Amino acid sequence: MELTIECPQCHHQFGLSDALVAKLREEIAAETREQARDAFGKEKADLLAQLEEKASQLRKAQDAELKLRKRQRELQARADSIDLEIERRLDEERTQIEKGVLARLEEEHRLKDAQKEQFIKRLQSQIEDLKRRAEQGPQQAQGDAAEAQLEDLLRAEFPFDQIAPVGTGVRGADVIQTVLSEMGDECGSIIWESKDTKHWNHAWISKLKDDQLEAKADIAVIVSTALPDDVTTLTYQNSVWIASFQCVVGLATSLRANLIQVHRAQTASAGKEEKVELLYNYLAGTEFKQRVEAMAEAFTSMQKDLASERRAMERAWAKRTKQIDRFVKNVAGMYGDVQGIIGAAVPDLPQLGLPTDEEMSALAEGRD
Repeated sequence: MELTIECPQCHHQFGLSDALVAKLREEIAAETREQARDAFGKEKADLLAQLEEKASQLRKAQDAELKLRKRQRELQARADSIDLEIERRLDEERTQIEKGVLARLEEEHRLKDAQKEQFIKRLQSQIEDLKRRAEQGPQQAQGDAAEAQLEDLLRAEFPFDQIAPVGTGVRGADVIQTVLSEMGDECGSIIWESKDTKHWNHAWISKLKDDQLEAKADIAVIVSTALPDDVTTLTYQNSVWIASFQCVVGLATSLRANLIQVHRAQTASAGKEEKVELLYNYLAGTEFKQRVEAMAEAFTSMQKDLASERRAMERAWAKRTKQIDRFVKNVAGMYGDVQGIIGAAVPDLPQLGLPTDEEMSALAEGRD
């Protein structure tokens, strides 16, 4: 059987024998197998190359992961070291701060004890002075008790200031305090009015402002046992300070400190009229009021702390006073007995409080 094929160009037909066809088929099959082997070899080589590339990438990724894990461990170790160092420094700073605080508290406690001791001494002096005044006669003590207490308290606390009763032409006010600096310069004045009553009278403010204008004082203060409603220790109303007797020293200290400060500023810029307005605005302003209140409250707190110590000392003082009075009474009696026996040959002793002959004559005639 022959296989006929046609030429595509000339359309001529040729006949092929079976042997030739079989041979062509084998050649075509062999060529096809060769092409298939070549294609398979190329594909295999490509797949091997891809596998090699992926293996290389995997090794690089593993190396990078190892380096990253190592870096993480190093960073963690460094962070732990930094945390430890921070904790050590914090402990050292905390120790230094605690030492500083303890030292400061010890110094403040020492200064506070010294202030308490000085204050107690002043109180003892005031108590003795008040006792002497009380012994001079009940009428005088009743009439001027509040004024005398205020005046003596200011004199004892501020010995370098000029403390004087207000002149008779000024009604309502009791004491005027002329504040002096360390160099002796007059820095201003404070007019004080004391009230020992059970009920507050708001008219006192306007009266004291008139007195302040007449006395040309910079600051006006009312010290009273009775205070306005809702006021316990200290307030500032209508340009007048109102305080209890417990706040006198603290308030006076704050007021005179601010007057000295304003005087220094005014002296440094002398000749400028606007400073007068600034001074008035400062004295009537909120900052000045808050500073004075803070200082007065601090002093009041210290007074409360001293209350128990003061009562204990007063009890001891009263006991010793009675013992001294008993001793002086016995000595005076014995000395009087001797004078009665011997007569004028025995001289008078003022230390024993014995009146002289002239004083005895005056008492007999009814003279003071």
